[in-house]
Amino acid sequence: MVYAPDANLLIAERGSELRGVVERYSADRAVLQRRYPQQYSPSQREVFGTFYQAWLDQLKAIDFNALSHSAKADHVLLRNTIEEAQDLLQRDTKVYADLGALLPFGDSVFALEDARRRMEAVDGPRSARTLAYIGATVNALRTKIENPPKGDSSVARITKVAAYRAAEVTASLRTLLRSWHQFYNGYDPLFSWWTGAPYRAADSALVNYQRVLREKIVGWKRGDDEPIVGLPIGRAAIETSITHEMLPYSPEELIAIAQKELDWGEREMKKAAREMGFGDDWKAAMEKVKQSYVPPGEQVNMVRDLEFEAVQWLRDHDMVTIPPLAQDVWRIEMISPERQKTSPFFLGGEVFQVAYPTDSMSDDDKLMAMRGNNPHFSHATAFHEMIPGHHMQGFMTSRYYPYRREFSTPFWSEGGAFYWETILWDNGFHSKPEDRIGALFWRMHRSARVIFSLNFHLGNWTPQQCIEFLIDRVGHERANATAEVRRSFNGSYGPLYQVAYMMGGLQFRALHHEVVDGGKMTNRQFHDFIFTHGSMPVEMVRVLMLGQPLAHDFRTQWKFAATLPPPGGK
Repeated sequence: MVYAPDANLLIAERGSELRGVVERYSADRAVLQRRYPQQYSPSQREVFGTFYQAWLDQLKAIDFNALSHSAKADHVLLRNTIEEAQDLLQRDTKVYADLGALLPFGDSVFALEDARRRMEAVDGPRSARTLAYIGATVNALRTKIENPPKGDSSVARITKVAAYRAAEVTASLRTLLRSWHQFYNGYDPLFSWWTGAPYRAADSALVNYQRVLREKIVGWKRGDDEPIVGLPIGRAAIETSITHEMLPYSPEELIAIAQKELDWGEREMKKAAREMGFGDDWKAAMEKVKQSYVPPGEQVNMVRDLEFEAVQWLRDHDMVTIPPLAQDVWRIEMISPERQKTSPFFLGGEVFQVAYPTDSMSDDDKLMAMRGNNPHFSHATAFHEMIPGHHMQGFMTSRYYPYRREFSTPFWSEGGAFYWETILWDNGFHSKPEDRIGALFWRMHRSARVIFSLNFHLGNWTPQQCIEFLIDRVGHERANATAEVRRSFNGSYGPLYQVAYMMGGLQFRALHHEVVDGGKMTNRQFHDFIFTHGSMPVEMVRVLMLGQPLAHDFRTQWKFAATLPPPGGK
């Protein structure tokens, strides 16, 4: 197998004349993040607020009209990235301010760590007084929540969302305080003498306060899984996020697009169910498909073979150039039982992570994991995670225009991987009705993600409604639906992450229809272009691919849904 790339490609890909500018921004931002890592701290807000504005001012000083087309794209993308970062910083500022009554001690913890990072000489007696204040303040808050004063309705007005978020921030503040104390403790005898007792008291108070917030207000019970609460960000923040992803649509318009896809999926489900002898009862047909799971120990071999099948299909249909090194280096590992509570299916990249039961899981959890990862469901997702999906994406973006990873977006990565699901469907990759049901399950799942996540962030749906929607409209196992919603709202995913699969995929699908079906490129040329020009909002891929003119004040305008081919192909 030849691992060396084409030398002409190495010479050709240098990036635009703004490559150095983007790389400098990325390096400066990264070092500031290491210096000021504390989310919600006043110092982080001040430093990054100044940093982002200074960079926007510098971008304005560049002669935009003198730039090459590729550099103009980088200019627009960098400005968009910085403006999005500003909006996220403002969102953090608002969240922390809204939690002020529950976290009045927060700035005192941040101040201790800030002084340490400024390398100021520590004052033992003063530190002890600060720790005593933190402990007393936290204990007073805990007592108030446990035994609200008569006539005081403030505790009753604390929402589950606010309490959940305050508990999360309290946990991070406790970690920060412990790190601060360990830095000096034992190395400075006077510091240890002054702060030992008040630190232990403050640490204990933070632990108990977090517990009370979760138990008394959020409703968590010891031994139970983490409650699904999340943080709905509201219409204004959702609309801002949609704009930064270069989608010229309202939340309701995106929901309507997804609903159309979901309805198509259900119609196709019924067709496949009829082929299997179940009439229009597609849920009964899906139940039959779920029962086809492989025995314990065989899942690794099954997903390996499915990926090999997909790669061979891509080669047979001349769809994309697959570097031999990319094909050779991927490997498989298993997902732990604990992690499967939030990741019940595959995870991809250079390492193909596979969810399947272990002997430590309960019988119910074992069965649900096996049913949800059956061969027919997996037939439509193995390649999503590896080649030509996430592994291929990571491999190529680290080698072509690597500085554009600063502009990365799930609409390119998750959307691109989902797009391949539609391409293989359109070209008959799933010949059996059982495989079509597996593929349709995931396609309906992507549609449902748009609908439930936007409705949650708009304040229309609760997490439980989202779970029931996945079970009813997609056919999820309850445990898997719960894990999906928990991952969406309790994890580190952005509010549009779940929207990105379907909408990013449809953007690529509309672009494929315009360019490949329109005779401008072959499939291989089209896909190679996407993989070799970096991650970015899909509308900017279109601008670069078609050589469209760019203005300094470029704003999203591509109504991709109007040019989509029918959901199942031409």
